[in-house]
Amino acid sequence: MPDALGWRAKIGVVVPSTNTIVQPDLECLRPEGVTNHVARIMVPNMPIASDEDFIALMARVDEALYDAVDRVMTAKPDLIIVGMSSVLVWDGYNVSEARRQELERHAGVPVTGGSFALDAALRLFGVRRLALLSPYQPIADQQVTRFLGERGFEVVRFKGLKCATPLAIAEVSEDELRRHFLEIDGDEVEAIVQFGTNLSAMRLAAEAERWLGKPVLAINPVSYWHALRQLGINERISGRGALLASH
Repeated sequence: MPDALGWRAKIGVVVPSTNTIVQPDLECLRPEGVTNHVARIMVPNMPIASDEDFIALMARVDEALYDAVDRVMTAKPDLIIVGMSSVLVWDGYNVSEARRQELERHAGVPVTGGSFALDAALRLFGVRRLALLSPYQPIADQQVTRFLGERGFEVVRFKGLKCATPLAIAEVSEDELRRHFLEIDGDEVEAIVQFGTNLSAMRLAAEAERWLGKPVLAINPVSYWHALRQLGINERISGRGALLASH
């Protein structure tokens, strides 16, 4: 028998325990008959003010990731979204794809994440030259740029915010993000991409498409779009950007 509320699909989501943005973002996007089920990867609100700090954070995530996957699988979701974008860019496309496939084998359901979702979305828009906004330290920004480059995209402008802790990422205001979007835009930029799932950029990205006249892709709605389409759910969702409204 189908789930009483998730009769079309149940989506599992794994996020760092410090992430306060993914869950409310995805709830705003949920069509009728689809339910979201979140499991948290246990990490402290530790310093990430240097490359070494960020590597230490990634080690903590690696230690706890599969426990979170196992917890969310007890709800029998039809697909899992990895709600931490750096997990599925590290060491480039081939290693990230192997990591994604291993998660699929472990869970027994499809797995997606922001990097793979953005790859699919950018190809739909037919763009190649990107401006990138990230909350990370340089070592993580290098990993993001490498992944995108290996998929045929060129990052022509870049802004890394170097947020000092995981929770500090969620404290970046829309006014600050607006200044950054305007700063990294340019005639050579075909689309703007926002990485970092704990940045609250979904609403502003949809607005920015109107005043910049180009795709502005925030990672959380793009991830959810990719999950829905993989599940064969093709609702158009207005007010959350051109991708969700028309693809």
